[in-house]
Amino acid sequence: MFIIINIIGLLLFVGLAVLCSKNRKDIKWYSIGTMLVVNLVVSWLLTGFPIGRDIVLGAANGFNALVQVAYTGIAFALPSLVHVKQMDFVVSVLLPILMIIPLFDILTYIGVLPWIIKWIGRGLAKVTGQPKFESFFAVEMMFLGNTEALAISGIQLKQMNKQRNLTLAMMSMSCVTASIVGAYTQLMPGQFVLTAIPVNVINAIIITNILNPVVVPVEEDTIATMSAESGENGKEPFFSFLGDSILGAGKLVLIITANVIAFVALAALVDKLLGIVNPWLSLEHILGIIMFPFAWLMGLNTADAFQFAQYMGTKLVTNEFVVMGQITNSVKDLAPHYQAVLTVFLTSFANFSTVGMIIGAFKGLVNHEKNEYIAKNVGFMLLSGVLVSLLSAATVGLFIW
Repeated sequence: MFIIINIIGLLLFVGLAVLCSKNRKDIKWYSIGTMLVVNLVVSWLLTGFPIGRDIVLGAANGFNALVQVAYTGIAFALPSLVHVKQMDFVVSVLLPILMIIPLFDILTYIGVLPWIIKWIGRGLAKVTGQPKFESFFAVEMMFLGNTEALAISGIQLKQMNKQRNLTLAMMSMSCVTASIVGAYTQLMPGQFVLTAIPVNVINAIIITNILNPVVVPVEEDTIATMSAESGENGKEPFFSFLGDSILGAGKLVLIITANVIAFVALAALVDKLLGIVNPWLSLEHILGIIMFPFAWLMGLNTADAFQFAQYMGTKLVTNEFVVMGQITNSVKDLAPHYQAVLTVFLTSFANFSTVGMIIGAFKGLVNHEKNEYIAKNVGFMLLSGVLVSLLSAATVGLFIW
């Protein structure tokens, strides 16, 4: 019964994207169908196939091992905060980012990550039949982050029309940066976090190409030289580069910390104000009612669906760290299917604050006309992020019961 509802939900999420499409007649159905099948196979391999499960668990353990190494540096500077019975959220989850981001930046500096991104992107374009740069960008943002991937794509963004720029903005809503995956795996089941990443990448291409189908002529289906590779002034000295990377990581930790504190406090304030009107009223209850139909379509019983709907709504108006922090001690007690769909849904940057980040990034990279076009389509950006998260959760959920 529940698996049938899950299948219906998956089809309805695709149908909702079709219903909201800007130009249904230009949707490439063969390509969309191919990507849906590929995603089902990937989800099955990573969740229902022993070798796939071992690979995902090995990757999750690898990220957790990186975090444990990062604790060495934290313990040196803040020993009283590490060797305790229960570490604070900032220490256990966010401070390891200070090591992991520079590590990924070093891999970029020496050319390892650009090489991986290039070949995975080419393979994805060949399999999916999508334009080369859109496929390349989907992989690039998975490793580097949405604003970082946009920043090094300035030349390409200037060459592409505003419709293709919007596609990239919509895809950016579903980004997960590899450098903070270690933070996710400290809070949620690592195997589902790692499964969500490739599934999100393909679903981001599926949903954006349904919502905003763009016909790209063969002569325009090229990849411009990235600004980070242009090397006009030569490569920056390594230790200067590393210092900037560490500083950037520190800023990110502060930004996430500030967002979590502010959003949790503001949500508590809203709840207090709503409680004056009626003791039952709360932000979570209201969001739960709004999101309940989507949560129920994941194949959950009524009680779990209402709870999941509250988490979904909270994540969209705050961020994934707020919800992960709330449930990290109880998530392992949930049923496997509930664990899977909840973890996969949370593993993305799809929330209101991400919209501002993306528009801000485009403002510094493209002309006024393109930036204004993207700003006018904020609704499509949010819809894209939500539908990708729903589709990914429903896809992975099919194989976990």
